[in-house]
Amino acid sequence: MLTLTDEAVTAIRALTARPDVSEGAGLRISSAAAENGSVEVVAALSAGPAPSDHVVEAADVTVYVDVMVVPVVEDKILDAETTNEGQVRFDLLSVRGIDDGTSGI
Repeated sequence: MLTLTDEAVTAIRALTARPDVSEGAGLRISSAAAENGSVEVVAALSAGPAPSDHVVEAADVTVYVDVMVVPVVEDKILDAETTNEGQVRFDLLSVRGIDDGTSGI
């Protein structure tokens, strides 16, 4: 299943610790239609899991994975970085190594 880096755990912890976020919230990874007709993997805060979500817990954070994207993320590593503008960018990395390619979410 999905593995989280320390950076991803830290970023999710910071996002879910904000006062406007409900207790039990986590990061939800799901799919969305892109403008070009393809399907993208997206990440957003969620108050809780959807009934069919897979739940991934690491340290003290929770990631909810939509059942439709489980095959896409099951062998990936979720990493995070903060941009110069202060936004968090999550990336899915291949388990085989970072040089094998990344997919931003």
